Amino acid sequence: MSDRDRQPKSRPQHRHDSGRARQPHGPGSGPRSGPAWRRRADPNAPVILYGWHTVTAALANPARRIRKLLATDNAERRLADEGIQLPVPPDLVRPDAIAARLTPDAVHQGLLAEADPLPSPDIEDLPTSGLVLVLDQITDPHNVGAILRTAAAFAVAAIVTTARHSPEATGVLAKSASGALELVPIVTVQNLARGLAALKERGFLIVGLDSEAADELAAAALSAPLALVLGAEGKGLRQGTRAACDRLTRLDLPGAIKSLNVSNAAALALYIASRALILK
Repeated sequence: MSDRDRQPKSRPQHRHDSGRARQPHGPGSGPRSGPAWRRRADPNAPVILYGWHTVTAALANPARRIRKLLATDNAERRLADEGIQLPVPPDLVRPDAIAARLTPDAVHQGLLAEADPLPSPDIEDLPTSGLVLVLDQITDPHNVGAILRTAAAFAVAAIVTTARHSPEATGVLAKSASGALELVPIVTVQNLARGLAALKERGFLIVGLDSEAADELAAAALSAPLALVLGAEGKGLRQGTRAACDRLTRLDLPGAIKSLNVSNAAALALYIASRALILK
């Protein structure tokens, strides 16, 4: 049996309207319920990581404890060829043994790891410089994973999210992040409004993205440390979150389509904010 990647099936795109995402209705529109997307009922259950970039980034992270590593013959040879150090001896398995633990469209590339979750830092531990992203009940693991990958590209200091109404940092989220889960800390708070208040106490300017805002993000006066707040799929920023922001801004798009997927909106917002902070 070949260890070649399978092409994932296409999936509907969630849309984001300058800070507000629209979620399609019907089966498959929300977070998946298969093994790779299921929330862990047991806090001591392992995080499931699969895919080459995801697993090798975890292997390279000294803060990540690997409990078990499954690898195909091809993947084990590639690990050896690239000189990647393994903290545990791999269990050699056939590709279908890994695929059986994942959803049908998962591309595992011959690697799966069971690992301890990474610790969640406190807001008080964050540096009072640069950028953080705040996610207000964004539940799609594909979107959150893509946001993590973009956050790593823009050197975001951390992502702040809620303990509830957010996907676990495992499975498809980790795969979508393509290794960025090991690079960008995730701060988990019980109450987002209180989390934003704690950021304010540390000197952060809190800027929310909302399609109804009067001001454009590109024209706003931004300063570091800066927290950009992104709204949830279908609902945008909740009322309490909007009230906790120092200002609300929108993304203006020149084309006929005025909406973006939330992860794309995050990338655009980070580019605009990063440029504004660099030019200061």
